[in-house]
Amino acid sequence: MHVAAVVLLVLLIVQRLAELVHAKRNARLAFARGGREYGASHYPLIVALHVSWFIAWIIEHVLRGGALLQPWWLFVGVITVAQVMRYWTIATLGPAWNTRIIIVPGAERVTAGPFRYVSHPNYIIVLIEFFVIPLFVGAYLTAIIATTLNYLILTRIRIPAEERAVSQLLMSGPHTSE
Repeated sequence: MHVAAVVLLVLLIVQRLAELVHAKRNARLAFARGGREYGASHYPLIVALHVSWFIAWIIEHVLRGGALLQPWWLFVGVITVAQVMRYWTIATLGPAWNTRIIIVPGAERVTAGPFRYVSHPNYIIVLIEFFVIPLFVGAYLTAIIATTLNYLILTRIRIPAEERAVSQLLMSGPHTSE
């Protein structure tokens, strides 16, 4: 396995684990404020896809001889920009950011930051990562298959569930304190 692939793998694992800790904290805060989870039944499918994606690109990278796709620096640049966009999205959502769909009554839809330009910026970022990271390490099949599966899950299941949840949030009206 190429050293750059190992470094990328370690960084991504640390990042994802830190994000899960952050998401769990945000979930506790949301539930304490009366939050309700939507789409919980499809969450294991998303987790399974993400874990499978990690395993698949590692295996394919090793089976293909452990080489990086050239020009490697271009892939590092795209991955870096994706990470900046990811953390801009997370920072914009603040305590509302989560890996689950949790809606707090009275909260308002976020329209700042990257949400000014697109409704679901994190999903675009994840699609980019699902494609570019495997390509970087020469895992072409993983890039194509995992990105396609992720796209289908996002567009057919996840985003519709999130939009239904947000529409319920909007129907509940703004929160007033008395």
